[in-house]
Amino acid sequence: MGQPAAMQHLSASAYLAWERAQVDKHEYHAGEVFAMAGGSPRHNFLSGAVLAELRSALRGKGCHVFTPDMRIAAAPTKRYVYADVVAACGGAQMEPGTSDVLANPQVVVEVLSQGTEAYDRGDKWEAYQRLPSLLDYLLVSQAVAHIEHFQREADGSWRYRLVEAGQLVTLSNGATLAVDAVYEGAFELPAA
Repeated sequence: MGQPAAMQHLSASAYLAWERAQVDKHEYHAGEVFAMAGGSPRHNFLSGAVLAELRSALRGKGCHVFTPDMRIAAAPTKRYVYADVVAACGGAQMEPGTSDVLANPQVVVEVLSQGTEAYDRGDKWEAYQRLPSLLDYLLVSQAVAHIEHFQREADGSWRYRLVEAGQLVTLSNGATLAVDAVYEGAFELPAA
């Protein structure tokens, strides 16, 4: 998470109205607004690669794949976040009263960086786990060709799997992502 923005506490509706007018992105948690940091060339490349591979894998499955500009209601009216890539299946549902806040993410992807890794593994992951629609959470490393996959089990618990080069990530709906395809060309670019 970035640094708190220099402003007083905002209500969720005031944050949403303010955020829609901003050039840069900000996350919201319990009245506080946090500026989002920009990504390295490798981070941006990996986000784009995952988006392309995920869109291809989900083609024909009734899913929509969104860029990092899609705001997610991690806790309606309390916490709004952005992921590097997000997919909603069975129709994209927006938070009531909004047309730009996704309420039903099924797949969330975060590309890890030094500045955000603790947040992506900690508070943000904790908020994502509370979303009943979320089935797959992917953490994409910038350092090595592997993807950490957290998958919701039928009993609500989460199964962890480290998926490395030469392997496939298999999502809850059966779609697959090839780790090698995601990372092809990534290590030619500088990382954060």
